[in-house]
Amino acid sequence: MSIPTVPSYAMPAVADFPASRVSWVLQPSRAVLLVHDMQDYFLRCYGAQSPLRDTLLQHLQALIHWARAHGVPVVYTAQPAAQSPQDRALLNDMWGPGLGGADPALAGIAQALAPAAGDTVLDKWRYSAFQRSELASLMRQWGRDQLLIGGVYAHIGCLMTAVEAFMQDIQPFMVGDAVADFSLEEQQMALRYVAGRAGRVVGTGEVLATQGVPLTWDGFKASVLARLPEGQEEPLEDDNLLDHGLDSLQLMELISGWSRQGLRLRFEDLAQGPSLKAWWALVEAAQALPRGKA
Repeated sequence: MSIPTVPSYAMPAVADFPASRVSWVLQPSRAVLLVHDMQDYFLRCYGAQSPLRDTLLQHLQALIHWARAHGVPVVYTAQPAAQSPQDRALLNDMWGPGLGGADPALAGIAQALAPAAGDTVLDKWRYSAFQRSELASLMRQWGRDQLLIGGVYAHIGCLMTAVEAFMQDIQPFMVGDAVADFSLEEQQMALRYVAGRAGRVVGTGEVLATQGVPLTWDGFKASVLARLPEGQEEPLEDDNLLDHGLDSLQLMELISGWSRQGLRLRFEDLAQGPSLKAWWALVEAAQALPRGKA
């Protein structure tokens, strides 16, 4: 009945995502980011040396930075450390006492994703984040009808939340490379179901390239860090990003994403000074130009 130990597997790439039946366009002014069940209790099944876990945390961290930079509310779900048998009900039969039988210290949200002032943390009682929570009413209060979903586990709570969002006329966007599961097969099943029956499957890169306001330093930095190889230390502002594993393909992806935001940046200029500080100066200069000017 306990959560299984999960061997690391390769996070699905955007090219491997199933095609979505809907073509909804993510709009920051309509969206909420849901960081689903990213508690140490659930993450421990991946172990401390898991590339999958590292990628998941890196992508979610980038999404949180993007959300905060664009005025998108960030909502976390977390199971309470103390849960009575009555509160768990049928979950007892399926999974045992859960957090109620574990070290209370494991109830915390992963430190790398720690909630900030202004974020919302909801108690999680059932698979769906909408059950026994204020999520739907908060979204109505905020005037939001799009839900970005990342976290664990893709085929359980993330999937059930996406389906319930759809049934409440909230457009769910499952971030296919910012969720993880017990296995690649179960993660792919969740992505297929959402894409075919309940929403859109999107990649972290697409979300980070979605801008409702001028690009901010936090959003810019998050978009760059999301493309560094797994396990890399965060570079200093003056560090050569090539030394941190960024290659020409990732650079072209960044340029393409920034181009969709109306920023005209040249490969040659970025390649001459591949550091966060130098690139941000180019971004600021490009944003100072009238749209359409190079």
